[in-house]
Amino acid sequence: MSITAVVKKNTYFDSVSLMAISTKANSLDEVKQAFVAMGTEMNKGVLGNLGLLTPELEAAGNGDLMVVVEAREGADADEVLARVEELLQRKASVTGEATITHRTIAAAAQDNPAANLAVIAVNGAYAGREARKALENDLHVLLFSDNVPVEEEIALKELAHEKGLLMMGPDCGTAIINNVALCFGNAVRPGSVGVVAASGTGAQEVSVRIHALGAGVSQLIGTGGRDLSEQVGGIMMIDGIRAFAADPATSVIVLVSKPPAPSVEKKVLAEIATAGKPVVVYFVGGSEEAVVAAGGHFASGSQDAALQAVRLGVNPDAAVEPLDTRRIDEVAALLKPEQRFVRGLFCGGTLCDESMYAMLESGDDVWSNIQKDPGRRLTADSPSTGHTFLDFGDDDFTNGRPHPMIDPSLRLARLVEEAKDPEVAAVVMDFVLGFGAHEDPVGVTLPAIEQAKGIAAEAGRHLEIVGYVLGTDLDTPAPADQIAALQAAGVTVTRSSTETGQFARALARKVKHA
Repeated sequence: MSITAVVKKNTYFDSVSLMAISTKANSLDEVKQAFVAMGTEMNKGVLGNLGLLTPELEAAGNGDLMVVVEAREGADADEVLARVEELLQRKASVTGEATITHRTIAAAAQDNPAANLAVIAVNGAYAGREARKALENDLHVLLFSDNVPVEEEIALKELAHEKGLLMMGPDCGTAIINNVALCFGNAVRPGSVGVVAASGTGAQEVSVRIHALGAGVSQLIGTGGRDLSEQVGGIMMIDGIRAFAADPATSVIVLVSKPPAPSVEKKVLAEIATAGKPVVVYFVGGSEEAVVAAGGHFASGSQDAALQAVRLGVNPDAAVEPLDTRRIDEVAALLKPEQRFVRGLFCGGTLCDESMYAMLESGDDVWSNIQKDPGRRLTADSPSTGHTFLDFGDDDFTNGRPHPMIDPSLRLARLVEEAKDPEVAAVVMDFVLGFGAHEDPVGVTLPAIEQAKGIAAEAGRHLEIVGYVLGTDLDTPAPADQIAALQAAGVTVTRSSTETGQFARALARKVKHA
């Protein structure tokens, strides 16, 4: 094992850039493992757990950049390190040519008086401080950073509310403001549907489905994942509803969230009555009775949310095709009697939730790292059991690692492991396209798909792999090309997140009663 480590003093890159650089570094043929991160205590803890923490790295400060490279056998460690450092230089060069660097938010705001929004992606220990500075300079904020104390989040959102500003985040991964996707997002046409979402990939999916139905998005406001928690109380979602209610370019409002706290759900739904516009509510696992009683339009899934929004505000004749069950019958005929379980390996948390909740309608043998039932909750180290649905974007999987939409290596390894289980009937996966995501999510997964199918075939079993590509015809890479590559590899491709859950549930029911 050849490990080389370098500390670059007083060298800062934001977390989004470092995730992308780490992914590219790990894809180099000569690299067994690469770690490029700021010298925070959390990152040094990760290196310690990996057995890679040296005294030099231990001494790194929060403003220092750590570059750690483990070269493959036979590779020259210094040459490999030089290639990784070249990635950093490319990033710095591009940034230097495209922008003027300011040392403070106040200086940037003064030099750019027309700017009205700040995107902040720094270590969580400093993120709240920088967000407050942006708000004090009358800037809306998208705070990508996580690990911000909830008390600080509440204070920031209360300040933003007082100043009439948006405080999106912390841990806000998706927004579309004035037709520009921020952080993770898709290219969707402008339109009259306003979206407020406490879920990144849930927001992406709804916006993509709206686009597929021929409509468009006025704005997509992210709130951060904790906004609808008991502590935060839905401050940003309520402000988002009020902003869209006052926006003449928005004809219908869509709310998207993972299961909210009951008391906060009640507060949010109370805003519907005064919105003066149709409000579609997609809260995963939410109550139709409560939404209807509040005067809203209940959505059973992400596809239904998009469909209702388009019908209410754009095209009353909009429609989607139902699930074609013929492939389910074909797959069931190929399976052995013991193949009864579905395994879901997801990059998107809400996409995972949607399929998991669909499966819960078929029984209770459903396990996940995001299960509400603590008795059926798994960790990143837990083996799969029964119907297992894993959100690889959850903190348990991403601690010290890039998001799986950028670096899918953990998911690829898990796919191969699932193929060894003789009880597995199908593996369900999502492939998220768009700004900020991996440049070829299908291409990087195809070798693992081939390996998984090969493992099952050697054991005399068929392994069904189901894939959903989240993206629009305006995204790069093109969804049509990604879908064609999956189909060429023998993957069954679904048309939406909702259909993915429906397919998994229908297959599980079919093999259960076979």
